[in-house]
Amino acid sequence: MRAKRQDYMPESQIMQIFLGICEGLRAIHESKPVPLAHRDLKTANICLSDSFEPIIVDLGSMTEARLQICGQSEAQRLQDEAEERSSIVYRAPELFSVKSYCTVDERTDIWSLGCVLYAMCFFHCPFDPIYEKGDSVALAVLSGNLNIPENSIYSQDMHDLISYMLRMDPMERPFIYSVIEKCHDLIQKLEGRV
Repeated sequence: MRAKRQDYMPESQIMQIFLGICEGLRAIHESKPVPLAHRDLKTANICLSDSFEPIIVDLGSMTEARLQICGQSEAQRLQDEAEERSSIVYRAPELFSVKSYCTVDERTDIWSLGCVLYAMCFFHCPFDPIYEKGDSVALAVLSGNLNIPENSIYSQDMHDLISYMLRMDPMERPFIYSVIEKCHDLIQKLEGRV
């Protein structure tokens, strides 16, 4: 409905809601005794209360965050689980083609979080148009091309925050505490306190 009317939310409102999503995700990532990852974070799995407080739902895909993959069979198992449990347009690149010897961690959720912020700004995930055309989402994600709409009403800082989370290399992608820090910086800037 908002998309048809081009009813963009103010950047400050997006950031307040997004910060709440990040805080919820931090609770998941910092859970004890082991960190967890949601593994299916998407706009449809975030509800808003009457006071616009975000609530992360559908925890059925949640799993131990840090997985050491040792061999082709483990890699294939994780890739199959991702295909079954993670929405394709929000899925991190490393889950499309899991390497035989690697570590996969909670930064898969950071990729999805970047897609969520993009969707909050532009009414759709960056890979929805590819999916809707029937083209390969995996190829689009793995190509590393992210297009911010040229007519974006949002600041370069917002674009940079999205790009910060959508880094192809998971080892270069930030952890949630760094994303939260950048959110606070952007909110302060928007409020004129910087």
